[in-house]
Amino acid sequence: MSKPTGIITLTTDFGHEGPYVGVMKGVILSRLPDARIIDISHTIQSHYPSEAGFWLARSWRYFPVGSVHVAVVDPGVGTDRSILVAKSNGHIFIAPDNGLLHPVLKDSNSTPLVYRLSEAWLKTMDWPKPSATFHGRDIFAPLAAAITGSQVEPADIGPAITNIVPSETGTPFLEGNEVSGVIIAIDRFGNLITNIDSDLLNAFRIPVVNAAGSSFRFHKTYGSCEPGEHMALVNSFGVVEISCVESNAAKALGLGHGEPVTITEAA
Repeated sequence: MSKPTGIITLTTDFGHEGPYVGVMKGVILSRLPDARIIDISHTIQSHYPSEAGFWLARSWRYFPVGSVHVAVVDPGVGTDRSILVAKSNGHIFIAPDNGLLHPVLKDSNSTPLVYRLSEAWLKTMDWPKPSATFHGRDIFAPLAAAITGSQVEPADIGPAITNIVPSETGTPFLEGNEVSGVIIAIDRFGNLITNIDSDLLNAFRIPVVNAAGSSFRFHKTYGSCEPGEHMALVNSFGVVEISCVESNAAKALGLGHGEPVTITEAA
């Protein structure tokens, strides 16, 4: 495993209202003053681990080997759900075991090493007793600082496991003459971002995207259509997206997170 770089990324559904993100950073810096904390996103759809996993799976590779990635979208906080630390592709990932890590680890270059946090180990640490509602502050932040500061190894925290909770949205694949996926994210422009990777388009001569009772042809750039027109394209993260040029596709089509999307051959 590569030596930690001091970089810790954060991905949460906490938003920018209230103290939650800032307090997590304060805990990390109190324990590791030299940490370099990078925000990937704090505007993940609330209670939707699938979106956090989607973005983390497409973001970690832009960081140096040895980075530690913390993702807290945790509707089961305070329950008996597990907390995981995973080593994959020279990076470390810390997240609840609720499907979030599934897309992150499925494309690993080698078999990921995954460890489940043990309550017995947690009690040996000099951390305050965790609250029932803010494990981002009470467990994830100090754990990230300890691992990044080389005070703790992932294998220290508990048993190695081989099965984790799968993503609730599944993995799109070609079945018959159709690929089925979902809208996994909506960006600030109202673009509808699906979880369908572009390589699945290779099965079609002229693919079209189907959603909300309409079909959308593919174009290469936003500027390929007139303002107000709907279109499909492959975005900068290599996935299929539905857009409304210089407007908001989510509002125009009335679509939201988790809505079904298919790819078929043009009629």
